[in-house]
Amino acid sequence: MDTLARIVAEHPFAQGLSARHLELLAGCASNVHFAANQVAFREGEEANEFYLIREGKMAVELHAPERGAINILTLGAGEVLGWSWLIPPYRWSFDARAIEPTRAIALNGRCLREKSDRDSDLGYQLFKRIAPIMEERLQATRLQLLNLYEIHT
Repeated sequence: MDTLARIVAEHPFAQGLSARHLELLAGCASNVHFAANQVAFREGEEANEFYLIREGKMAVELHAPERGAINILTLGAGEVLGWSWLIPPYRWSFDARAIEPTRAIALNGRCLREKSDRDSDLGYQLFKRIAPIMEERLQATRLQLLNLYEIHT
């Protein structure tokens, strides 16, 4: 049977981490499962975790008055859901909902922030992995906004 540390180590997010950092990461990890349509988090709630998706699909959504939920992004196996745990004030900026049954590893952001305060190299390694995700998501959102602008002009 796979240990949690091995499962974390096999996720693309953890590739290249030292054994010591993998152990620290696994110490903040737990298995989670989301049923189809189950909400993982809502905009404005406290953000103290992020998810390494193992299988299934999650939607990142924005609630718009008069339109309801708008799917901004769909994430699947091998991807990371959430980065608000890293940026004060640690509040979610979007909603996240399972599109289909989804298995993931939840990483406790508070635990990782505390460990990173004691081990700045761990914090650097985490930031090196989260920053490109932030950039990718911002670019994807930018393209969606440009497409919406073109549709409505």
